Amino acid sequence: VSEEEMIDWACMSALNRLGFATSGEIAAFYAIITPAQAKTWCTAAVADHRILDAQIESADGSLRSSFILAEKRDLPTPEPNNRVRLLSPFDPALRDRKRAERLFNFHYRIEIFVPAPKRQYGYYVFPVMQGDRMIGRIDTKRDGDVTRVTAFWPEKGVRMGKARVRALEAEIDRVATFVGSTDVNWEKGWLKETA
Repeated sequence: VSEEEMIDWACMSALNRLGFATSGEIAAFYAIITPAQAKTWCTAAVADHRILDAQIESADGSLRSSFILAEKRDLPTPEPNNRVRLLSPFDPALRDRKRAERLFNFHYRIEIFVPAPKRQYGYYVFPVMQGDRMIGRIDTKRDGDVTRVTAFWPEKGVRMGKARVRALEAEIDRVATFVGSTDVNWEKGWLKETA
């Protein structure tokens, strides 16, 4: 495989997975090409009509120039599923922390390497998404055959009404079943103040 083919694969594959991205985000996705290589590729791919310039709205309403695959331009944008979902801290939507902050206004850092007294949330806190919005973060873990929920911190402006709490409980039940737990324990005081 030539270097040119490798760059083309890395850029096309990253952009396909990200949906839209800047040249820097394309380069960072696999971290096997340089930002300069991605920028050169984007210029050539725009000239070849394989990708297009697009303006993507950030959480704060500002627009950012990005690229999209030309073949996906006319595809309908799917409506986000409104189900509550726990995301992995390494999910592609969050892996690039600056991108996650720009798109979702969600400041997230995994705290596994932070000494316990200095943690803001917990050892392995999961981001929680509903629809296209980050609604909070949850500290949960499997302990034997029990999934324990220690804490949930809603994001600013997120109201935890009965329907949303039920949706969160349903997602925890789904995850508990997936990991082989036979019970879920919600610790007293699990619902915390806004993150």
